[in-house]
Amino acid sequence: AQAILAQAILARPVARPEKAPPRNHHPHRLPDIMASQAQISKKRKFVADGVFYAELNEFLMRTLSEDGYAGVEVRVTPIRTEIIIRATRTREVLGEKGRRIRELTAVVQKRYGFPENSVELFAERVENRASCAMAQCESLRYKLLGGLAARRACYGVIRFIMENGAKGVEVIISGKLRAQRAKAMKFKDGYLISTGEPKKHYIAEAVRHVCMRQGMLGIKVKIMLAHDPEGIMGPKMPLPDNVIIHEPKEDVPVMQPSAEDQSHGGYQGDGQ
Repeated sequence: AQAILAQAILARPVARPEKAPPRNHHPHRLPDIMASQAQISKKRKFVADGVFYAELNEFLMRTLSEDGYAGVEVRVTPIRTEIIIRATRTREVLGEKGRRIRELTAVVQKRYGFPENSVELFAERVENRASCAMAQCESLRYKLLGGLAARRACYGVIRFIMENGAKGVEVIISGKLRAQRAKAMKFKDGYLISTGEPKKHYIAEAVRHVCMRQGMLGIKVKIMLAHDPEGIMGPKMPLPDNVIIHEPKEDVPVMQPSAEDQSHGGYQGDGQ
C-alpha cells in the first residue's frame, strides 16, 4: 500500500511556481521612454534638441562636404520631423533617383530611434553660394588639399565673394603654412563689422580644418552680406548707423520781372 501511495505521489504533476512579475510592474502604465518624453522638463528638452542638431550637423558636414553642404534646419511638426539640408549641389545630395537621400534618411532614423515614416529629409539649393561662408570654406579647403598655394587660394576666394555682391570678407588661415613654424595669415577686403546686434544678421561665419601633410591647418571665413530690402539675398533689416544721402531737389528757376511790372512798381501819385 505504501509503494502504491509513493508511485501516486511521484506521478502527480508538480505545480511549478509562476514567474513573478518584475518589481514596480504596472500592467496599464506607458513604457518608460514614452512617459519620459511626455513629462520631460523644458531644460532637458532644449538640451536634447541642441545635442541632436549638433550631432546631425557634424554628421552631414562630414558626409556631404564635397557637395557644398551649407547647413541644416530641423522642423518638428505633429505628424513628422522634417530635416532640410541646404547645399550648393543638390543633385549630388539626392543621388541617382533619390538613392542617397533615402540612405541618409535610414541612417538618421536608425540612429535616433524614429518610428517608421516619421522623419523625412529634403535638399534645398543655396541661391547665392558666394554669400555662404560654409560653402566657401569647403571650397578653400579643397583648393589647399589640391596643392594650391595658400595666398593664391585665399585671394581667389575673396575675389569670387566680392564679385558676387558681398559687402566685405575676411579669410584667416593658420598653421604650418610653409616652414615648421606655425603662423596665421589674414586676408581682408571691403567693409566688415565685428560687434553688436547687426553682426547676428549680417555676418556669415564658418570654420574648417584641413589635414595637410605637414600638420593641421585652420580656416575661418567671415562674409558680410549686403542689405536686401526684400530679404532674399541678404538681411532685410538695415544697418542702424546707415546714412542715406538723398539727391538734391531740382531748383525751380526764378523768373525775372518784366519791364511793365517794373514800371508799375513804387508809390504813384506822391508827386515824385
